[in-house]
Amino acid sequence: MPKPAESPASATGEARARSAETASASVSEPRLRQPTRSIGQVMAILRTEFPEISISKIRFLEAEGLINPLRAPSGYRRYTEGDVERLRYVLSVQREHYLPLKVIREHLEQIDRGQTPLSVSGHNGSASNGLAGSGHNSAPTAKQPVRLTRQELLDASGLTESTLSELERNQIVVTRRGTAHYGRDALTLAVAARRLAEYGIDGRHLRAFKLAAEREVGLVEQAIAPYVRRAGSNRDVPGDVTQLVISFHAALVRTAMERNV
Repeated sequence: MPKPAESPASATGEARARSAETASASVSEPRLRQPTRSIGQVMAILRTEFPEISISKIRFLEAEGLINPLRAPSGYRRYTEGDVERLRYVLSVQREHYLPLKVIREHLEQIDRGQTPLSVSGHNGSASNGLAGSGHNSAPTAKQPVRLTRQELLDASGLTESTLSELERNQIVVTRRGTAHYGRDALTLAVAARRLAEYGIDGRHLRAFKLAAEREVGLVEQAIAPYVRRAGSNRDVPGDVTQLVISFHAALVRTAMERNV
């Protein structure tokens, strides 16, 4: 019988796996002499910085070729200190710069070659501070300002021109007020829109989310108006309430999803 055609996705996955195996063969011998940790121990280390980390997330990053843990004779994954720092780097730039995996992979390849990768804003050093050439990461701990041109937003988010234009028409992704540049929230929305589209959540759904958010904002502004006037300039009431509403809303969505899915 003729052999069935291989799908592009499976071919890509196998290519990555072969590449990882080749790399592993060249470095596994010295790595075997290093202290290693189990995936549970790695989780315990990273959870203090990244509360949302999970075993499935770590294994997903491995499947994408971003990390390459050793295998014990029993078959269990074993992680070196370099693996942990690599994970910390990946999680940091995802959280702080919202980079897609393709860009992160390119950064890691540059780091492996002893180079300093470009940051999301196109300047050397900020996304990989201290990691290049050393095998260790000094990942950013505070959120850096984001100021992107349209092309930089497209590159960083992975959106197509047509999708970004649609998001702009619906006032979902907008430039910072009074400028032609995009900020952190625009990048967050662009990345989320791209990833949601992979699950069939398109512009129609995103417009509904936007309208729901605007209704929430209207309710909040009406409720806190007396407290804003009373507090004057001594307290950032809108900022405080915004953080509380975001946390409350996120918890409601998670609770509903866990109950319904």
